[in-house]
Amino acid sequence: MIVEHLSLVDFRNYATAELALHRGPNVLVGRNGQGKTNLAEALVFLATLGSHRVSSDAPMVRDGQEYAIIRVRLSHGERRVLAEVQLNRQGSNKARINGSPSKTNELPRYAHVVLFAPEDLQIVRGDPSARRRFADQLLIQRAPRLSAVLADYDRVLKQRTALLKSARARGIRGEGLSTLEVWDDKLVALGSEIIAARQQLVGDLQQPVADAYAAIAGADHQPQLEWALSVRGGDPEEGEPATESVPDRANIAEMFRASLLAKRAQELDRGLTLTGPHRDDLILRVRGLPVKGYASHGESWSIALALRLASAELLRSESPAGDPVLILDDVFAELDADRRQRLASLTAGYEQVVVTAAVEEDIPEVLHAHVVRISAGTISDEREVTDD
Repeated sequence: MIVEHLSLVDFRNYATAELALHRGPNVLVGRNGQGKTNLAEALVFLATLGSHRVSSDAPMVRDGQEYAIIRVRLSHGERRVLAEVQLNRQGSNKARINGSPSKTNELPRYAHVVLFAPEDLQIVRGDPSARRRFADQLLIQRAPRLSAVLADYDRVLKQRTALLKSARARGIRGEGLSTLEVWDDKLVALGSEIIAARQQLVGDLQQPVADAYAAIAGADHQPQLEWALSVRGGDPEEGEPATESVPDRANIAEMFRASLLAKRAQELDRGLTLTGPHRDDLILRVRGLPVKGYASHGESWSIALALRLASAELLRSESPAGDPVLILDDVFAELDADRRQRLASLTAGYEQVVVTAAVEEDIPEVLHAHVVRISAGTISDEREVTDD
């Protein structure tokens, strides 16, 4: 897949923006704060229906405006697709495919993007929500219908938690909470599907992550990925260890329901839903030790980059549309010279790569081809290097 053209209206710092992108590497150069990452963020939103920087859509709408528009012309071989989304400050977003109204959760079927960014270090070192977000955005790219499942789960979770808070405030117990069982049924049905999909994802990522880590770090530290599931006891969200053995898919719903019953008294006391995929954590290990708390800075970066490279390889192997677009957003400034060269070599062979940098010299020469300079929201092609 190739992004041929990106258009923005009232997105972040851009009143309007037009960016032409070429096959192969594209380098966007400009000082910090000029709008490079905003362009990357717009492409990522179409592919994942979310931002890597903020948890809600409103900050992406330019100040004083009610909505923003992202429009992208995509090339899938001989086929051209025009994908468009309107991000509303309030209310639901709207999407169009080739000019016709579409559901927003259809957009990831057409736009396949993998982003590398400094924020990726939080996947490794941050709280469990960062790792859940990484997994769920990749799930949406692999199976766009899961965006609706995740959204429905969040809605049911909020309703159930609101009921628990109300019951706590009013001192209601036992039979007075009969409506809670209705929300339990919905939570278990949706949550079990999410847990199963996440487990399948980790299984599919394991070997690609190991291969990518060895290529980036130049060493085999045996990286491992495993979900700590709250439905099996403990609370990974609060640092309490949970049993990490993988349950049989048919038993997930049964365990989920049993966990809800076991934690009912705690939930009523705290007014929170304490078990489910929203409390799970993705445990990352190298050399048999948890990355968080034990890995060096270089090892942490290597596992973060390996997760992204493995994601790209997974999408590449599964998509009939070809390679996903790789976006390397201000990553090279964070890496030592050896990892810069390794990452550049590993990504240069993709159909399209978009690199942003404040300092052009940070980018290895293998990625220098089409160069665009950005200053105060103004986009201009500076030079294009072609073979004689």
